[in-house]
Amino acid sequence: MYKILAVASTKQQETVLDALRAVPAIDVVRQGGVGQQTSIFMRGANSEHTLVLVDGIQVNDPISPARFFNFANLTTDNIDRIEVVRGPGSTLYGSDALGGVINIITKKGQGEPRLTVSAEGGSYETHREKIALSGGSEKLNYSLTASHLESNGIGAASRKSGNSEKDGYENLSTSARIGLTPTNNFDLDFILRYIDSDADIDNSGGPGGDDPNFTLESKTFFFRTQARLALFNELWEQKLGFSLSDYDRQSKDSVDTARPLDSSRSSYYSNLYKVDWQHNLFLSEANTLTLGIEYEKEKGRQKDQRTFEDWFNPGTQASSSSEVKKITTSTVGYYLQDQIKLWDRFFTTLGMRLNDHDEFGTQTTYQLASTYLFPTTGTKVRASYGTGFRAPSLLQLYDPVFGGNADLDPEKSVGWDVGVEQNLWEDRVALSLTYFENDFEDLIVNEFVAGTGFLYLNVDEAETKGIEAAVTYQPTNDITLRVSYTYTDTENKETGEQLLRRPKNKYSADLTYQFLQRGKINLNLLYVGERDDVFFNNVTFAGGRTELASYTLINLSASYKITENLRLFGRVDNLFDEKYEEVWGYGTAGINGYLGGEYTF
Repeated sequence: MYKILAVASTKQQETVLDALRAVPAIDVVRQGGVGQQTSIFMRGANSEHTLVLVDGIQVNDPISPARFFNFANLTTDNIDRIEVVRGPGSTLYGSDALGGVINIITKKGQGEPRLTVSAEGGSYETHREKIALSGGSEKLNYSLTASHLESNGIGAASRKSGNSEKDGYENLSTSARIGLTPTNNFDLDFILRYIDSDADIDNSGGPGGDDPNFTLESKTFFFRTQARLALFNELWEQKLGFSLSDYDRQSKDSVDTARPLDSSRSSYYSNLYKVDWQHNLFLSEANTLTLGIEYEKEKGRQKDQRTFEDWFNPGTQASSSSEVKKITTSTVGYYLQDQIKLWDRFFTTLGMRLNDHDEFGTQTTYQLASTYLFPTTGTKVRASYGTGFRAPSLLQLYDPVFGGNADLDPEKSVGWDVGVEQNLWEDRVALSLTYFENDFEDLIVNEFVAGTGFLYLNVDEAETKGIEAAVTYQPTNDITLRVSYTYTDTENKETGEQLLRRPKNKYSADLTYQFLQRGKINLNLLYVGERDDVFFNNVTFAGGRTELASYTLINLSASYKITENLRLFGRVDNLFDEKYEEVWGYGTAGINGYLGGEYTF
């Protein structure tokens, strides 16, 4: 498991996607500047093959075509840490965890009440304000945060393709976690996060991509309540939880001089309810048995309306609309996991899960992971093998416009890895090396079928494999250097081609220096190698595959505590003004800088 301490970082990262960029085996791809659609690829798997959790809440959007999570609007506000589980994780987590799991955990308040206010501003007329309140005692803990981010942004469609319009963005986020502990063996948590965002977007990234009146408004609500009860001297722990994720997205594209012939308006609504009951049985110091049951129900509705206006005869018009009526699916999952620890050197976890989906039936997955520690050298050798699955999304099952197919099978994966970890020089050096392989079957694609039209089908197979290497070096207590490298080889077995937007080579270096016990400086380097993408010319209607050039980004950030209550901070991103693309035809920011401060009462 890879952990990111996002809140404690000196990098001043505003969004979770920025915190994930340097993680080994994760590739982050954004279609333009801040607020634009963002996907991630873990160990070469598709974006929808990563399950994203916020405090145990499944946040993959049920009404997106493949049920993936868009990282564009999730800020780092009130986040304590981010846990990344690489490789199939369907045994504990269920559907969507073919490639891995990202679990985002909200801060738990503690200590005396603290009120913190902060503000920063900088390039592209960007400004951000935040207020946070936290504290806690034995009986009550709380952490509350509200923030506002606004930017004039850059053009989503790149200037390189002849586009010039800027696409602005605004984000209002609130987060809260409240915990009650009335007795030593019982506690209750309430967690919520609300995001209200408004982004200017472009129709596509190629020539003629500017679309001045195209906007996407999004309102997202995540909620979870969980009770924990420990019985029989804490030998039996129960957790009973209820969670909800709710999406409301509205896209609008009015007629303008750039797009004089058409307008559109689309609405997307979805929610996912989940009830889970987990039991942890601490049978001995060497054995912990976990079993549980989950019920989840997802609902969605999508409505599209488009009007075609005759440019030469404005008095005439025709319209077309399509609506996916309210659609639902439900799943019941049962899982069992056993953790075994022997002689403080051998650790094994094995588990199995049965999912019963009301549309495609049952699916069984399993996982085995072991670690052995050599006491004399401190060497850890580890290996894992597991299977995963992803249930078809609501649109893939029921979309009447683009070929929903109720006969689809779930996508499946088989993955394994083997690795070694070694600490040297009194733990001042930490080394790790991992080799992984994943095979994917029954991948769902949308194809045009003669006589039928577009139809979702299980046709594709893919394979990914690679190496993850990392070194951490701490020569003194004030200096820490982290370097990582990932090699990822991907192949679509149907075509023999490399999977899109996955670089074969990626490495990062992160140097942190703490000075005078009050200040910190961080220098970060990220290299992303060549990768394939697709292009489309809006003027000539030509399209196909292309190769995106490699790029190197260097970011610098610093902070300094003027007093115990006042801290100043700043950062410069893309320090050497690198020109690059993450997605063909979409813009990226040049050199940009920000300054800010925070005060704690």
